[in-house]
Amino acid sequence: MPSPSAIRRAANALTSLPRHFVLSEQVRHALSTNQPLVALESTIITHGLPASVNLRVAQRCESVIEAAGATPATIALLDGRVHVGLEARQLERLASTAEHKGERAVKTARRDLAGVLASKGIGGTTVSATAHLASMAGIEFFATGGIGGVHRGAERTFDISSDLTTLSTTPINLFCSGCKSILSLPLTLEYLETQNVPVYSFSSPRGEFPAFYTAKSGLYVSPVPGGAAEGAAQLIWNAKRVLREKAGALFAVPIPEEYEEEGKRLQEHVERAVRESVEQGVHQRGKEVTPWLLKRVGELSEGRSLESNEALVVNNSEVAARTAVEYWKLRGEKGVEKSVRV
Repeated sequence: MPSPSAIRRAANALTSLPRHFVLSEQVRHALSTNQPLVALESTIITHGLPASVNLRVAQRCESVIEAAGATPATIALLDGRVHVGLEARQLERLASTAEHKGERAVKTARRDLAGVLASKGIGGTTVSATAHLASMAGIEFFATGGIGGVHRGAERTFDISSDLTTLSTTPINLFCSGCKSILSLPLTLEYLETQNVPVYSFSSPRGEFPAFYTAKSGLYVSPVPGGAAEGAAQLIWNAKRVLREKAGALFAVPIPEEYEEEGKRLQEHVERAVRESVEQGVHQRGKEVTPWLLKRVGELSEGRSLESNEALVVNNSEVAARTAVEYWKLRGEKGVEKSVRV
């Protein structure tokens, strides 16, 4: 349990958050009592998954985080406010935008935040926006499906996701199944190395970097000791508390084993979708590219990619929560108190 002085400092720090921030009661309680939280993005709800499954997936992610002993904090922009932690009706509102019948959501990266807030519309936050806002609210852990990365052909287009540069400047621990397989994995890892972002893999013992739908990529990074949450928590402790690193860290979690064979087949659909995007000129449409490719892979796989997407993002949420809980145990053992930073 945190000391009374730690609770008072955390409560005081909450009052200094910008007035445009709205914390759910659950998130506010977790922050003020020094409990582990895990942030979740909202673009997966508004743009990444169809209306038939997006709400269920969002609810499952929150449920597994709670079951692991942490507090979920789904982040989104609603009506000119930054919401950290969503009530059930707000999740439902976000999910309904995927139907394209009423309210529309804007895919909101970090650079888009000011504009979407000014418009007072709905913003589904990407990895870069979510990481930035979560860090402002004092949240250190974040789970998603896959991170954005370096697009194929980036040596000509310079199409590199802002997710990567945000990680280099934001102290957050991101748990995902690597970058989306529609991207260039080798170039993404090279860019992360250039940006001094440590990359770890839960694939033990060699630390193979997952390729989203499959655990096998033939690329290797630093393995998480023991391939378990305790080892990841120790890595975070060493980086933040011993070495005082300011950058974020990427923890790659392989897709659950039972989806591995299907993942190999899905990768064939990914390659076809990428070819079609070039043939149809979609690859030049900026932020529209990734949603188009994911939708096309879903069509080619007759919906099977959605099952894999759901499985991996739910699993990543659970692993992030377990690691957050283990990290909080380390903090308690070593007598470290945390107050919210804004």
